[in-house]
Amino acid sequence: MSAASNLQHAVRRDKFLEVPQIIWGLNNQKIALARACLTARFLNRTLLMPSLSASLFYKEVELLKPMAFDKIYQFDKFNCLCDGFVQLGRYSNLLNHSTPFEIQKGSGRKWTKERDLDQLKQCREESVDSSEVIRIGGKNPFLWHDHWPVKDYAKIFQCLVVVDEIENEVAKVILKIKEVGSKVRYKIDASQNEESADSSLGQHVPYVAVHMRIEKDWMIHCKKLEQKLRIEQICSSKEEIMERVSQITSIQQPVVVYLAVADTLLEDESILSGWNDGLLPLEKKRLGVWGIYKKYPYLIQSAIDYEVCSRADVFVGNSFSTFSSLVVLSRTQKLVRMGFTSSCSAKVGGQSSIRMMLISLQLLIGADKMLWSHTMLPSLCINLLRMLTSVWSLTKHCMMSSLLTPHLVILNTLSLLQ
Repeated sequence: MSAASNLQHAVRRDKFLEVPQIIWGLNNQKIALARACLTARFLNRTLLMPSLSASLFYKEVELLKPMAFDKIYQFDKFNCLCDGFVQLGRYSNLLNHSTPFEIQKGSGRKWTKERDLDQLKQCREESVDSSEVIRIGGKNPFLWHDHWPVKDYAKIFQCLVVVDEIENEVAKVILKIKEVGSKVRYKIDASQNEESADSSLGQHVPYVAVHMRIEKDWMIHCKKLEQKLRIEQICSSKEEIMERVSQITSIQQPVVVYLAVADTLLEDESILSGWNDGLLPLEKKRLGVWGIYKKYPYLIQSAIDYEVCSRADVFVGNSFSTFSSLVVLSRTQKLVRMGFTSSCSAKVGGQSSIRMMLISLQLLIGADKMLWSHTMLPSLCINLLRMLTSVWSLTKHCMMSSLLTPHLVILNTLSLLQ
């Protein structure tokens, strides 16, 4: 019997699980959080609200600045949306404040997935389960063995709703992007026809978001990954990304291309040059929104960028990046909630539905510089969450693993026909 099929359904509110501080990038932290939640679910316990990490340090753990979960995501909203599945609790919910039962996560090759699961099963025995709090020590939950189905991770991600303060900042950034796009289109229409210029006012202004993963931390990581996997198609260059963005034909030009980059880690100052005519690349400073971002630590900056990318008409990202992969998953989940349930078929709800919504997911294969395109409506975009699984893809879905290894860039188009 698998761990997933052996889960209990009720979530006890008087038994808790405590985990170490969650670290690294925003989306690695989201995965770690979900893994901690699913571990608590397996133990039929409420997860004590964990500390996230506001800063980004990979080696100097002592420099990490803790940040409460509810500074990023809505605590009550999370529990409402995930009610009956997983539950977060506050330390003020503890009743007797007794000494927690402590367990230590093993490490190294001898600490197998099977041994890890056996340890969790032992925590369900009466001698341990009677404790109000079980505290797991050791490594960051992102590094724990994974026992849970990807669909459970996706369910938890849907419960993560940013707090109002961050939502307001996201709205300001998107408004600025659309203002720039609207002005450019108006000028072009006015030069051609005054009537068409007037009619363009108030219309939907699309934008493209590109996760420009060329910062120094990524280049160090991807070079090591290329050496480990013995391939050379992970570290996509600025030129390769620009080439692939130029191939987008599903959106009217000129169009603003928002470049989502970690500005403090960026060493290439030429990212705005070399783009094709009709593509208007803007990063935070050129867009005039750096004042919004610089007020916040790295984690919140990344959360704002994540939401801006999630809501773009077209998103382009690196498929080896958890940020890009979770953005695509989020966008696909929105389609599922709108009624798109078929894995591979474009016929959903008749021709009228297709006229209202078109999603085209294109993978740009790096090995031979070929462009592979497929109209795809996966149930949860599960195969894009390769970082959560031990295989490159799940063969019951549209894409085969041969098309996923290796590839440089995910291009995800979400077009709502007005």
